[in-house]
Amino acid sequence: MKLISYLKETRSEMKHVSWPTRPQAIAFTVIVIVISLLTALYLGVFDYIFTQIVSLILN
Repeated sequence: MKLISYLKETRSEMKHVSWPTRPQAIAFTVIVIVISLLTALYLGVFDYIFTQIVSLILN
């Protein structure tokens, strides 16, 4: 019976959630993708630089 009670409470709480509109969801998705790409580029540049430095030191 705890499961049924839990599901009822969850359903009740979900009615209070403020869901984003479609344009908001799209905008947030674009923001996440752009930040992810920028982070990947940032890390890739530093990886390349450090790889070159280590290569110079070892050779």
